[in-house]
Amino acid sequence: MAYNEQLAGRIRGILGDSPGLTERKMFGGIAFMLNGNMFCGITREDLMARVGPERFEEALASPGARPMDFAARPMKGMVFVAPEGYVSDEQLRGWVEQTLDFARSLPAKKK
Repeated sequence: MAYNEQLAGRIRGILGDSPGLTERKMFGGIAFMLNGNMFCGITREDLMARVGPERFEEALASPGARPMDFAARPMKGMVFVAPEGYVSDEQLRGWVEQTLDFARSLPAKKK
């Protein structure tokens, strides 16, 4: 399953070279990780955004957002965002910053 390479490049441009950032192939796409915790990713054309349980309902009210599920099983605190929800650089930056904020609240994963 392929993922949108252009979107990956846009996300990399927002992230820069911050410490603790890594990428990993996951969910048939790519995941961006902070200290071992996934915060966002891409599957096909959709942005995966880990916003956390507290901001989940608010995130669903955003353009293009819907609950993230695999095999009809919703994933708590995560949404898919269709292309219309991240078309502008401002929209994409908002999603990336929101997901990074949540990832920063999590303990680092042990290697």
